[in-house]
Amino acid sequence: MPELFLVRHGQASFGAKNYDKLSPLGHQQSLWLGQYFNERQCHFSQVFTGTLVRHQETAAGILQGLDEAPEPKSDARFNEFDFATIGQAYLNLYPAETLAPSASPSEFYRLLKKAMLAWSQNQLNPDDVSESWQDFKTRTSGAIECIKSHQAEGPVLAVSSGGAIAMMMSVILGLDAVQVIELNMQIRNTSFSHLYFNQHNIRLSSFNNVPHLDTLERLPSITFS
Repeated sequence: MPELFLVRHGQASFGAKNYDKLSPLGHQQSLWLGQYFNERQCHFSQVFTGTLVRHQETAAGILQGLDEAPEPKSDARFNEFDFATIGQAYLNLYPAETLAPSASPSEFYRLLKKAMLAWSQNQLNPDDVSESWQDFKTRTSGAIECIKSHQAEGPVLAVSSGGAIAMMMSVILGLDAVQVIELNMQIRNTSFSHLYFNQHNIRLSSFNNVPHLDTLERLPSITFS
């Protein structure tokens, strides 16, 4: 069966005005991952990315580390959910939980977990969100079907986001919403999940791997945003 390497983007610009671009470390993580794949002679037959800048910059860094690779194909089904909109929709219901501008990343993620849970339970105002939880699940299921439908002659690389990857895992493994939310919070930047697939099935082999960062000098480069 062909292999799929499903990669989360590199560290983005958390706290900046525009989150949707890689930080300098995010670019370095992506290059290191490409070099790792190159050392292991991963000759990708196809490369997919979402349409977000951080996806495409991550793919570019990975490809920079490879001796050769095909031109990436962009597909919005690999995109992240709109977490800013989901968070604001939650705060519209619970304004007292609004964070201070100086709030820490951990406070932000605690709020996001609450917002995602409310979203998954259809508690948010539909007029305040761009897609429902079920629409998000359907969209990411389409990304899986996109992979399965291709006649791959070698490993496939796909670059996406934490929430989208967690939702894909829910489809593949039959996880519930709480498990999806927990997985989303655990997926590391430029980690890859390794899967096998054909036109009928897709099977998880390993999850959230960062071997390119698993050295003493690179441990500080393991990030989650």
